[in-house]
Amino acid sequence: MVHSAVSVGIGIGVLVVIYVLLTFEILHRTAAAILGAAVVMILNIAMRFTDFRTLLEGIDLDTILLLMSMMIIVSALSRTGAFDYLASTILSRFKTKPFALTAILSGFTAAVSAFIDNVTTVLLISPVVIEISRRLRIDPRPVLLSIVFASNIGGTATLIGDPPNIIIGSVAKLRFMDFIENLAPIVVVDFFVFLGVMRLLIRRWLEEYRRSARLDALAELGVASIEKGLLRRVLVCLGIVIVLFTLEDFLRYPPAVPALIGAGLLMALARKRISIEQVLADVDWSTLVFFMAMFIVIKGVEELGVMEFIAYGIVGYAKSLAALLMLILWVSAFTSAFVDNIPFVMVMVPVISSISAVLAIDPKPLYWSLSLGGCLGGNGTLVGASANVVVAGIADKHGYHISFKSFMRYGMPVMVATVAVSALYLIIRYAL
Repeated sequence: MVHSAVSVGIGIGVLVVIYVLLTFEILHRTAAAILGAAVVMILNIAMRFTDFRTLLEGIDLDTILLLMSMMIIVSALSRTGAFDYLASTILSRFKTKPFALTAILSGFTAAVSAFIDNVTTVLLISPVVIEISRRLRIDPRPVLLSIVFASNIGGTATLIGDPPNIIIGSVAKLRFMDFIENLAPIVVVDFFVFLGVMRLLIRRWLEEYRRSARLDALAELGVASIEKGLLRRVLVCLGIVIVLFTLEDFLRYPPAVPALIGAGLLMALARKRISIEQVLADVDWSTLVFFMAMFIVIKGVEELGVMEFIAYGIVGYAKSLAALLMLILWVSAFTSAFVDNIPFVMVMVPVISSISAVLAIDPKPLYWSLSLGGCLGGNGTLVGASANVVVAGIADKHGYHISFKSFMRYGMPVMVATVAVSALYLIIRYAL
């Protein structure tokens, strides 16, 4: 379908309004997303670009079901006392070293995120951060932000680590080891760059930690008991989920399938210890509704031609390989910071194929540029990646609000620094 400048302008305008509402917290983020979804529905139907059902198809039920299922599993895990135990173990070694504590949690998150989707990883690790912070009576938000940034960075390293990579790998016929060989080296460097940037950004928190953290909290941690019977059941189900996650690439089922299997099996095995009402009460329904509404918003602006406008705008301004790499990287990064990177990557993959054919160049470096921009760009704002919103929702439930503006104050420097290092890597490895 041919889109006019008017429809593209309207689509960009809708996004701007929504992000103003989110940035200044004029409305709750879920309310802002629902309002945006209603507006794009009206616009698309009135302008006859698409219909109601097509817009509803923009909702990624795989993501929604994955989130819901993993929230159920994490809820059950939290009732075993395992988070208390893990928190005490980490505190016993790093309680007097706040940055080491942050780095250890971030490194673990990044490593796990390379092989398990980011949302599942932060759902498992965030409660540990909350528990550690509660015991020490410190603000958990800097550490929560660190683990979500680390999850987005770590997920960039492999084919299965982040949805954009799965799309790129599937369409471009790239192997698992292609991603390891081309992206893992720079992801390791980006992780250490991220740690350096975060140390500067949280320096006041580090000073406050040293002054006021309740370092005698370790004495209290020994009283926490673990319900071993329930824990065994949860770990069996979680283990099945993780094994099934690793087989996604071979058996070709969506990530929601392992999570649904694990949640359903857990509810059957643990029915005498926890009720379905208890775990469903722990599901963050506000976050799930936010995702559904934002999927509609992104689908709506995509139908209005915004994604296509961005993608083909790149082609008009770059002819050499180096220029193409830089444009794809930075446009992907900033676009992914403000809109879901999945539809953008879906639009860009065929564009890259066309560019490489016209210019007679190898498309692989362009795909690596798209992957790095799309994945690392998710750190830029609160809505840049699904894991960001999930962590913000967890923080809210425990009384620690993470605003759009405060997330961006930390996330944008991390994004710019890691993307800048990645730009240098792309130029040196592929364009010189």
